[in-house]
Amino acid sequence: MSETSVKLSLLRDLAVRHALDAILLQRVSSIAWATGGASTYVNIARSNAEASLLVTGDNQYLITNNIEARRLEKEERLTSQGWNFHITPWYEKEITNQGLMKGLKLGTDDYYPGALDLSEEIAHLRANLNIEEGNSFRMLGQLCAQAMDATARAVRPGQTEYEIAALLAGEAERRGVQVIVNLIAVDERIFNFRHPLPTDKKLDRYVMIVMCGRRWGLVCSLTRLVYFGKLPNEIRHKAQAVTRVDAAMIATTRPGRTLGQIFANTQEAYAAVGYADEWQLHHQGGPAGYEPREYLATPGSEDTVVAGQVYAWNPSITGCKSEDSVLIGEEGFEILSAIPGWPTTIVEVADQIIERPGILVVN
Repeated sequence: MSETSVKLSLLRDLAVRHALDAILLQRVSSIAWATGGASTYVNIARSNAEASLLVTGDNQYLITNNIEARRLEKEERLTSQGWNFHITPWYEKEITNQGLMKGLKLGTDDYYPGALDLSEEIAHLRANLNIEEGNSFRMLGQLCAQAMDATARAVRPGQTEYEIAALLAGEAERRGVQVIVNLIAVDERIFNFRHPLPTDKKLDRYVMIVMCGRRWGLVCSLTRLVYFGKLPNEIRHKAQAVTRVDAAMIATTRPGRTLGQIFANTQEAYAAVGYADEWQLHHQGGPAGYEPREYLATPGSEDTVVAGQVYAWNPSITGCKSEDSVLIGEEGFEILSAIPGWPTTIVEVADQIIERPGILVVN
């Protein structure tokens, strides 16, 4: 059974559960998931695609305009997957003029007039990766790790955050990866902002580099820290503390456990290293897939870990952060974005030895 056929079956089952006639997919992430990684965006700042997919009980439609149709057919090969193209001129309303959805009870992954919002359920479908998706994620993790490593080792004092962001984007793009989140902070900005958009501020000593890289529709996340000169005791202490929290999160992310249970363990880990309230200052991550996080872990969440999922945990303590993308197996885990040769901290937790990235110190 092809990947597309499996995804269609999941969508049709979803429609049956909600007594719907069809499912409408509009988001770039959902369409990539349903088609084995097709790229249907032009403006990467938009969540919704330049096409839509409509799945009924006995048919599958791709709705788009005449600008996009040829590339989607020739390069993304969506016709060969069985999608029936419905094409309108770019100057007409693409969906409402089709008549395909007239009178249908619809569910959708994003807002559509009169449709049932199934965004959360579809996000959970996207998060449950199959073997092929896991293999693709493994390759993506290696590419992102290479791009991050090359960037971190090319950074020099005096460069602006803009210049560092450009290095990261260039290293990723040359490997076929698109950086859809590119956050750079230097020196005091690392302590001031959890989501530091790049500025013209110049690096003196300390830089945080954050990337979410996309290829085949999948998104891999990782963060690395670089310090020039003698590492201050405050930063060393916080870095050691946050890696212990991160290791505890990875160790407790096991199939069958709820995200609420993992979150409670995370709160305990923060308290154990002396930073009990830091978890309140930024989300802690969650399962990744075709979005950087398909949904977030929150206190009391009943969502359950499933083998084959990828988790991107990102605990932070003001001035430090630890983040990688981790594939969860039946018996263990695999850090997909590990960088060979990067300095690491060894953490023993729950009878496991876990390596977490340290700060790259350049003297």
